[in-house]
Amino acid sequence: MSQDQPQVRPTLRKDGFTFKQFFVAHDRCAMKVGTDGVLIGAWAPVAGARRILDIGCGSGLIALMLAQRTPGSVEIDAVELEASAAQQAQENMHASPWADRIHVHHQDIVSWSEQCEKRFSLIVSNPPFFAPGMATGCVARDNARSTATLDHLTLLRCAAQLIEEEGLFCVVLPAEAGEALISLALADGWHLRYRYDVAAYAQRPPNRVVLGFSPTAGETLLERLAIRDEDKSYSADWLSLVTDFYLFR
Repeated sequence: MSQDQPQVRPTLRKDGFTFKQFFVAHDRCAMKVGTDGVLIGAWAPVAGARRILDIGCGSGLIALMLAQRTPGSVEIDAVELEASAAQQAQENMHASPWADRIHVHHQDIVSWSEQCEKRFSLIVSNPPFFAPGMATGCVARDNARSTATLDHLTLLRCAAQLIEEEGLFCVVLPAEAGEALISLALADGWHLRYRYDVAAYAQRPPNRVVLGFSPTAGETLLERLAIRDEDKSYSADWLSLVTDFYLFR
């Protein structure tokens, strides 16, 4: 291509989200690609991870991001209860560069954890957080967002059953739900090792939090991120976090 010719950008499909190294179709998933999934997928500590589990994988976004961030020796399991989402996640994995090491399981995490003999060094989840009865009019979306399908104590205990002693269990939640989960986790024997408070804009209070728990006690690392500066442009911290994934125009 000559220097005078404009660079051709990839055609962006409308049934999902195009990232630099993969595409996530989500038209058959109740929960679409969103900031929370991107946050935990880009942030979750992967150094030294040998085996990773994504609980409630939806379209497969987080599992794909973690596959991009880890070497080829790392195996990733992704469990999803809803049939159409599990099928679409499987298709997204097959179309990705990491099809040979991401395994999608269409199953309830409680049943799957009881049968699973593996132990994981990193477990991630973008879990439901609405109380039952807060309906949106879409049954699949309500199921994906409501703790009626997976309450947080059950999630913590499934993770405890599957995690290695030195492993890490990471979740992303709205700030208020995150505070409640911290109390629940500490009372159930977990130790808070990471807390990443995220605000939509600088100088505003955090509206979501990414948490990392471990069965093993240790220092708690506290961090904060603003996605946008006050002028509404993306912050340098956010751009640094997602630069390997987003196709910024």
